[in-house]
Amino acid sequence: MTTVCVKAWVHGVVQGVGFRYSTQHQAKALGLKGYAKNLNDGSVEVLACGEEGDVQTLLTWLKDGGPRSARVERVLEEPHQPRDLPNGFTTG
Repeated sequence: MTTVCVKAWVHGVVQGVGFRYSTQHQAKALGLKGYAKNLNDGSVEVLACGEEGDVQTLLTWLKDGGPRSARVERVLEEPHQPRDLPNGFTTG
């Protein structure tokens, strides 16, 4: 079992619409660890760690628009190697 981590930045109407909590729900259903947090520029940063296929499933969900209440304009992503793996998936 190989764990991969990806950090993504989601831009658009993604704050104040339940985006982080919906992302947390999706990530937990996939067994991923990481976080979704609001950034000062109005975007949401997502760290997702887990099996590569599960991480890609979450990224696809983000790129497809996330929850219905959001309007995703673009998703930027890059591989990430955290010093320590997160214990769960949080919002913050």
